[in-house]
Amino acid sequence: MMAGVQVVYRPKRIRWVAGIAAVSVVALFTAVGFGLRGSAGFENSGHFQRGDQAAMIGLGILIALGILAFTRPRVSADADGIKIRNVIGAYDLPWSAVRAVRFDRHSPWAILDLYDDDQVSLHALQATDKEYAVDGVRTLRALHSAKWSSLRSDGSRRDNR
Repeated sequence: MMAGVQVVYRPKRIRWVAGIAAVSVVALFTAVGFGLRGSAGFENSGHFQRGDQAAMIGLGILIALGILAFTRPRVSADADGIKIRNVIGAYDLPWSAVRAVRFDRHSPWAILDLYDDDQVSLHALQATDKEYAVDGVRTLRALHSAKWSSLRSDGSRRDNR
């Protein structure tokens, strides 16, 4: 049924929000950097130099890069397994290690339940993306079910502890 299908999901809304926020932070720190002129405002204090201005702009760029890290999540899956890349960390799992694909009510993102009683968050399928995330979970469930159906028909069934 799902043989040869590869799906890729990335969060949609957070990409827009993070992009706008990153540009805004760089613009704000650039404006503040160019506004640093003259005395620091304290008696016997130093004067702002070009290096101070450049440092403010550089700081804004670093903060913007931190914000853009939230656009990193990605899930790609096919008939053999699933590859997950979250904000921090990545996983490459075969479907045989996955017990269930869950998207609980009021949960911020989808979750994989693994057979070793561990859970892996899927930050790429976020509740704020609504139908896109629900469709993604349904597709992942279909790939998971198709793999288990093929394993059962082959006679190699996993122990359901």
